[in-house]
Amino acid sequence: MAETMRAVVVREPGGPEALACCEVPKPQVKPGWSLVRVRGFGVNHSEIFTRRGLSPSVEFPRILGIECVGEVAETTDCERLPVGARVASLMGEMGRAFDGGYAEYALLPNEQIHPIRTRLSWPEAAAVPETYYTAYLSMKNLRIEEGMDVVVRGGTSGVGVAFAKLVHAGFDGVGVIGTTRDAAKEGRLIAAGFDACMLDCKGELKTRDCYDRALELVGPATMKDTCSHVRAGGIVCSTGQLGGQWYLDGFDPIMDLPANGYLTSAYSANVDGGVLQELFDYIEAHDIEVTPERVFPIERTADAHAYLESSRSFGKVVVLP
Repeated sequence: MAETMRAVVVREPGGPEALACCEVPKPQVKPGWSLVRVRGFGVNHSEIFTRRGLSPSVEFPRILGIECVGEVAETTDCERLPVGARVASLMGEMGRAFDGGYAEYALLPNEQIHPIRTRLSWPEAAAVPETYYTAYLSMKNLRIEEGMDVVVRGGTSGVGVAFAKLVHAGFDGVGVIGTTRDAAKEGRLIAAGFDACMLDCKGELKTRDCYDRALELVGPATMKDTCSHVRAGGIVCSTGQLGGQWYLDGFDPIMDLPANGYLTSAYSANVDGGVLQELFDYIEAHDIEVTPERVFPIERTADAHAYLESSRSFGKVVVLP
């Protein structure tokens, strides 16, 4: 009889209830792919979009999950990926073109399995790959210097919270301001590491202030307004699309970008194993607190989705098989 495992399967698009935790066949290794025992995975907004049927390339049934951490269970690359090695994986069509991390085991292409050295616990490590890697790339691309101030559009998101922690760990005298549509979350933003909170009301920031740098996590829906709050010569980094709008509409780069300013981006699909290890080293060297806000068992993955897409959500959500 074939071995089985628990996995969270989406058989057709829908709400959180479309996520069914059930027994499925355990994947068998094939040339160029190795089997990872999943110890934890983060839950991401892109997976919510896919679950709803908003990712046209994804065919169902599918095991979602664009990231995971764990250990090599069976390998086809004994030298680079020995059995028992601690690893992380993210992106690369994981959970989209092939089954992803929402399971006890994941069969993944060797080139997107990255050995990691870390003392972090599994819940902590599971919070890092997609969220902290995205925040780390954004921080590097914004070219932050001491004494600057940075506004984070979408501060209550997992990437927003991670970014604030990473910036404060590496730069002195940098003010990080987080935006939220819910004034009741101000205290949580400050507790999470932001220096100040700003209200985002119907796509407009309730301030006349301008900043040296801006991390745009809401996306094209608020890009024009964000740019209007960046000083001349400043940099805007477009990283997220939490606003559900994928393309800029009515945006004139000549008129809407800050005077003599720059627009850059950060995309977690640009995965570099060396940079990923650099991130883990950075977290441990600066003793950054990366404990996820909420941790769910695999049988409650639907609850994790419901929480993340609710008005109550804050920070990173992790599931442990």
